[in-house]
Amino acid sequence: MRHRERHRSHRTGWLRAAVLGANDGIVSTASLVLGVAAAGVATQSVLVAGVAGLVAGAMSMAAGEYVSVSSQSDTERADVDRERRELAEQPEQEHDELVAIYVKRGLDRPLAVQVATRLTAHDALGAHARDELGISDTLAARPVQAALTSAATFALGAALPLLMVLVLPHTGLMWGVAGSSLLFLALLGLLAARAGGAPVGRSVLRVAFWGTLAMALTAAVGSLFGVAA
Repeated sequence: MRHRERHRSHRTGWLRAAVLGANDGIVSTASLVLGVAAAGVATQSVLVAGVAGLVAGAMSMAAGEYVSVSSQSDTERADVDRERRELAEQPEQEHDELVAIYVKRGLDRPLAVQVATRLTAHDALGAHARDELGISDTLAARPVQAALTSAATFALGAALPLLMVLVLPHTGLMWGVAGSSLLFLALLGLLAARAGGAPVGRSVLRVAFWGTLAMALTAAVGSLFGVAA
């Protein structure tokens, strides 16, 4: 029977962007809603502020992810171009670098030489990118994917607290949004842990703790300014 392994490292790029977007959407929008509601304004004003936060946040996430991941991609591309030049100008030295890497990883030198020679003949640039620079197709930076994933998941996450604003009475708005948002964050931590193969408890506690802190601080600020007004 063929042994099949299920690895999750290929999900790293989009999963990081998805979790970041959804978490930020829930936390920032719920915090905004709680802060505005704590100031004593009408439900309609709370909803308008929340929708504005959703649109602005989604665009900000898309732009921020695209710019930051593009910078990473540019750096990776520059390193690969440099390796390409060095392979053309100094093939023997580059071969020796591979040998040294494999020896350091535990191969005997004769075997390391053989492996380096075979990989160089097959795909020299790919071998150096992977083993010297740590760059592979699986983990390569993808700016467009990161931007679209973050924007979409931010909007989805932000829509959840806004839905609570629509269905909850004004008197129970703050407790309802806070409680439901913590539930949403816990579910997000659970899904992220399952998708990435990480411990569930740690993931849930992490997102719930920081979400609670953000919402509590924002509600306190809104209450302070509302009383002052």
